[in-house]
Amino acid sequence: MTQTKKTKKIEMFDLVSNIVVTVFAIVSLFPLYWLITSSLKNSSDVVKMPPDWWPTSVTFANYTDIFQNQPALRWTFNSIFTAGATTLLVIAVGSMAAYAFSKINFKGRTTIFIIFISSLMIPKEIMIVPLFRIIQDFGMVNSFNGMIWPNVAGAFGVFLLKGFFDSTPDALREAAKIDGAGEWRVFMQIMLPIVKPGIGALFILNFVQIWNDYLWQLVIGQEKNMKTLMVGTATLMQDLNPNFAYKMAGASVAAIPMLLIFVLFQRYFTSGATAGAVKE
Repeated sequence: MTQTKKTKKIEMFDLVSNIVVTVFAIVSLFPLYWLITSSLKNSSDVVKMPPDWWPTSVTFANYTDIFQNQPALRWTFNSIFTAGATTLLVIAVGSMAAYAFSKINFKGRTTIFIIFISSLMIPKEIMIVPLFRIIQDFGMVNSFNGMIWPNVAGAFGVFLLKGFFDSTPDALREAAKIDGAGEWRVFMQIMLPIVKPGIGALFILNFVQIWNDYLWQLVIGQEKNMKTLMVGTATLMQDLNPNFAYKMAGASVAAIPMLLIFVLFQRYFTSGATAGAVKE
């Protein structure tokens, strides 16, 4: 009887927990639902009181206007190119640095790593003015170089991938060394394939971070054709035109690509992002 009571309590706890989680999930997703449904309405229906929880007349005119009256395709290309190129460079540089910190013994390794990782505690907004002056002196304002290279010199990728390299057995590297493999070959053909889950996690996390890097892209991409999708759609919000449905459509265009990426690669957010943090 005691065991039966414990089982019932556990089942009841699980039921209540699932209900609570479901309620919170619905509450969290409601703004997204309201954003997308509002983009399919007329402007007057968006501010209508009481509101229509579902569009009475669905229209895609707001999306059509964005791509016809604004360089939305150019903004989309800018975002994809900036986020993609930055992420690939972060993976290339971060993986080599993480491998060096993890597997290669050199003088001051721990001290350098601590100093390097300490930069994660400094908000990027604090460095925005001196960083902009440097980019301005190099003539990289209104260019992809100005958007990409400052984000490559970050410590997050090194911090994340070092945990994955730490979890790989040193015996693999030593065996390859005995067989005559050089350091570069050990890194490329043995160690790098092992940490693929970490690379996948870093790709997704960094891609999303760069896609949403509104402040830096706003500062660098000052010309209209150099704006990214996040910055370009934000300019629609600043317009004096009170077409709220039009602005909702712009925000949806900026949000939908990230939602698709999350749906396709969500397993990397859970398994890949934490696997390297556990050292066996």
